[in-house]
Amino acid sequence: MKELGALSLLPKRLANEGSLRQLLGRKSAEVVVTEAARAFFIAGLAEISKRRPIVAVTSTASEAERLRDDLLIWLGEDRVCLFPAWETLPFERVSPGTETMGQRIELFQKLKNGNPPEVVVAPIRSMLQKINPDVLDLPITTLRKGDSADLATLATTLVAGGYRREHQVERRGDFAIRGGILDVFPATGQNPIRMDLWGDLIDRLTNFSITDQRSKADVELAKIVPTREIVPSLRLQTRAQRLITEEPWGKEHWERIATGQFFDGMESWLPWLVEEELVIGDLLPKDALVLLIDPKRLRDRSAELTDDEAALAKSLATTWEVPKEGEANTKLPSMHLTYERALRENSSDLWMLTSTRSHSDQAAFDTQAWESPAGGMTRLLKQIRDVSSVRGNQLVVAASGDGSAQRVASTLRSENIEVDVSEDEILESLEKDVVVTASLEYGFIAPEIGLAVLTERDITGRRRTHRVARTRNSAQRTFEDLQTGDFVVHHHHGVAKYSGMEHRRLMGSERDYLVLDFKGSDKLYLPSDQVALIRPYVGGELPSLSRMGGIEFAKQKQRVRSAVSEIAQELVLLYQSRIQSPGHSFPSETPWMRELSDSFVFEETPDQMTAIQEVLNDMESSHPMDRLICGDVGFGKTEVAMRAAFSAVADGKQVAVLVPTTLLAQQHHQTFEERFSSHPVRVEALSRFLTGAQQRKVIQDAAAGTVDVLIGTHRLLSEDVRFKSLGLLIVDEEQRFGVTHKESIKKFKTDIDVLTLSATPIPRTLEMSLTGIRDLSLLQTAPAERQPILTHVGEYDERAVVEAIKRELLREGQVFFVHNRVEDIDAVAQQLRELVPDARVGVAHGQMDEGSLETVVIDFWERSYDVLVCTTIIESGIDMPSVNTLVVDRADLMGLGQLHQLRGRVGRSGQRAYAYLFYPPNRILTEKAHERLKTIGEATQLGSGFRIAMRDLEIRGAGNLLGGAQSGHIAAVGYDLYCEMVTEAVAELKGEPSSRAPEINIDLPIKAFIPSDYVEPEEQRLEAYRRLASVSELVEVADIEAEWVDRYGQVPESAKTLLHVALLRSECIRLAIDDINANSRKRVRISPLNLSQGEQVRFRRLSASGSFKSGTFKEESQELTIQVDDITEELPGQLFQFLRELRPAE
Repeated sequence: MKELGALSLLPKRLANEGSLRQLLGRKSAEVVVTEAARAFFIAGLAEISKRRPIVAVTSTASEAERLRDDLLIWLGEDRVCLFPAWETLPFERVSPGTETMGQRIELFQKLKNGNPPEVVVAPIRSMLQKINPDVLDLPITTLRKGDSADLATLATTLVAGGYRREHQVERRGDFAIRGGILDVFPATGQNPIRMDLWGDLIDRLTNFSITDQRSKADVELAKIVPTREIVPSLRLQTRAQRLITEEPWGKEHWERIATGQFFDGMESWLPWLVEEELVIGDLLPKDALVLLIDPKRLRDRSAELTDDEAALAKSLATTWEVPKEGEANTKLPSMHLTYERALRENSSDLWMLTSTRSHSDQAAFDTQAWESPAGGMTRLLKQIRDVSSVRGNQLVVAASGDGSAQRVASTLRSENIEVDVSEDEILESLEKDVVVTASLEYGFIAPEIGLAVLTERDITGRRRTHRVARTRNSAQRTFEDLQTGDFVVHHHHGVAKYSGMEHRRLMGSERDYLVLDFKGSDKLYLPSDQVALIRPYVGGELPSLSRMGGIEFAKQKQRVRSAVSEIAQELVLLYQSRIQSPGHSFPSETPWMRELSDSFVFEETPDQMTAIQEVLNDMESSHPMDRLICGDVGFGKTEVAMRAAFSAVADGKQVAVLVPTTLLAQQHHQTFEERFSSHPVRVEALSRFLTGAQQRKVIQDAAAGTVDVLIGTHRLLSEDVRFKSLGLLIVDEEQRFGVTHKESIKKFKTDIDVLTLSATPIPRTLEMSLTGIRDLSLLQTAPAERQPILTHVGEYDERAVVEAIKRELLREGQVFFVHNRVEDIDAVAQQLRELVPDARVGVAHGQMDEGSLETVVIDFWERSYDVLVCTTIIESGIDMPSVNTLVVDRADLMGLGQLHQLRGRVGRSGQRAYAYLFYPPNRILTEKAHERLKTIGEATQLGSGFRIAMRDLEIRGAGNLLGGAQSGHIAAVGYDLYCEMVTEAVAELKGEPSSRAPEINIDLPIKAFIPSDYVEPEEQRLEAYRRLASVSELVEVADIEAEWVDRYGQVPESAKTLLHVALLRSECIRLAIDDINANSRKRVRISPLNLSQGEQVRFRRLSASGSFKSGTFKEESQELTIQVDDITEELPGQLFQFLRELRPAE
């Protein structure tokens, strides 16, 4: 961790500021500091004052995060911390984020131990929130390499701190124990930690990847902070026991706490469980300094919080059936104290920071603002020259990336403003005018201390999205998540039901078998090494089971094969026309592209990096690209598209971006403009928001080639829109376009590169991709800060709607209310205004005139409305991170893809998001509507868009590639096998080798299996068997063994034998052998393998040496028979070595 911030030398200059030095000893003060200079002022205070900690209190959580981000640049990571409020609402039966609670506990411990951070940034809500006193006694566990540790004690400590014991660590707060290995994802850690014990000593300490569960890098120390602020201590259990009698309406929850259980949402009961009024201010030491930023706003926000909580409590009292006034103690206790009480017990000094003077002799840190670049750069450049020319002044220019720094420096030098570019991460010089890489939002001029800070925003006029880069993680994913009871398709026998895995001894062989139930009482025990013979069944709700060994499935396959061969011919014609069309080859690696990549504010996910590379490789080839990027909403598709667009523009070509709605066109226009703001790229949007004259001007410029990126709706497909040199077409949300528009798109596609983006591809698109006619990139890795969306499906309930809106308003958020009937949308909006009088309600639908629609949407964007009642116009593309609740009042009338897209509009900021999907009460749903709602309710995990598209295939009868006659064939053999057959037929027509893995049977009477006490979860063993069954090279086996040792510890003997069988399998693939078996007479048969004369001589020598007695070779049947001394677990390794020597690898 970097101790210093990029600009950490500069705040010390504040020591020269006279008025500030006079204030240092005061207990209270009021200081005027502009917003632009606020972070610098606080950092300077930390440098020259001995007060610890300095607590900066902001009105909102977003302000706190922005201030913390800027302070990191001025001071460094070790000196600043954020004290977040719980992101959940009072009385909400959902727990706050694990990281949030971990950060808070870490600060409590530092304050208790007397070593607080120098600066704490806290939103007012966190200052008002009650604290459980027990949390001060929760231990933080530290692991160091070489220290002694006891796994049982550690497990007990982790459980007591709220950690969940799982088979595999996938999210913060999980831990897993396998033998002497502990995996844990600490509450405040960026990565999970793996600890390996040797006896009772910590022999290995590494972090590891959630994606593949493999260790990445050694660490010296790991700090494990508890994940829960409410733990069922003896004191809380006793209190909960009393509440069972005193507050019987909450008996269910009190009983769970009284019996020591952890459960989701237990924190919401803190006001009942903790009678003390303890807040963070009570824990601050006497030498702390509290800075109240904009005190009037803080006071107003505090009153708003407590009032909203009281109103919500009153509303919920009815829902929860709390006794009415007069019957019992009805007032629900509060989670937040008043503003006055939160600061009253505080013994620290209290300063107020305001933005404007209230009287002339008020202390102030005087700064000046930079001139706006709007309307031309002349005045700003003059101001920069003037500031730079003053003796003793230093100009520091903060650029967002290394590439930007070089370009800004070059621009300033061309205007005769001499600046150096800092080569170091941390600014070293306090004299020279310099450009540094530091993502500051605001700049200022401070004449008294001789410092001027200029940011990229000051130069471009565009606001930079100021976010801290976070790593993104995902759980290990398996496309085929096989569960007991699922239907599968066996390649030879047909449809069966998977009944689980069994460990059996059969004819001297001991291994795991997959049990498949066929029609009647037929049962197949499929050896685990043949798992590749089955596929999950997708294609119908309840398929008919096949009879094992029957001819019916073979006939069905033959019928499907005939139909598939016709389709394959048509597909190949499509493919060949594209492959034979000449395309433009774009260079994939340029300095500009590297600069754009460096300026991306997030760390790319592995999926994203792969997709970007695949797209750039496609564009570099001489054939036109036709690739589909399939990724859930918010998983980074737009960034992939922008890299592709930039590659085309950098090579002198134009880019057309086709989107389904005007609103999405506006959003993309802003996103592309911001992303390309540091480069000479002209981005325009062609939509109904422009006047006729504006549209004509954009069309003329596109035809003249002066517009680089043109974004628009189907207006782009009009005859009058022409491009001088179009190189790339990007189609966003392809499933929203109708047949006519798609035909127009095809005309575009003749010889240009095409990139299609979709969160839920329509089935036809999906099938085309999976069968290799279009190339497919999947983005399945969720951003680490995003949480699954809590989805409620049920009958429409006014109380639930009111509760949902009130909760969202309480946490400063916004709500989408989707009502898809324009006729009565205004009446619905009026009803909501009456139900929730405090909410500001706006209305938006596609039949509004352009000006009105634009005004409403922009007003909502700028938070002038709290609730937007709208049609499905929001389905595509409106990216509003502050909207975290979605209400759909007729979800039964919508398609599955539509519902998934709508739900993807919320939960994009890391906040917990809610989706309420309602259908009318007392209405009987159709079977398909019921299936749709059941599916959307079940698929709440991030990245479920691809699985929803698969399920959409089932509900809609599976669709088909090029006509309506194929759905029966898909139902007969299952979607996966159908696609595989199409792929094989296409490959055959194209003259390419089949991609199907060869079927190899290795049947040796030995113990070869993964013990259940080594890899406990069945699904992980199944995944391991699947990987072993698909190996084709030695290096893959070595990789699997390394992974097992890393994740599970030393490999037991039976699993080592299994690895040797996999080595033997890789040798069989090399030599095209498909059968190795041994009989009870200690004879091993290997076939087919044809030997040359020289190899026959070698065979006779090898089969009579070592543990082999003799051998015969039958040339006509290409069969080798070897007599062995004894059949042991060493046989697979011996046979592997035998074959390597018989025919050495080239």
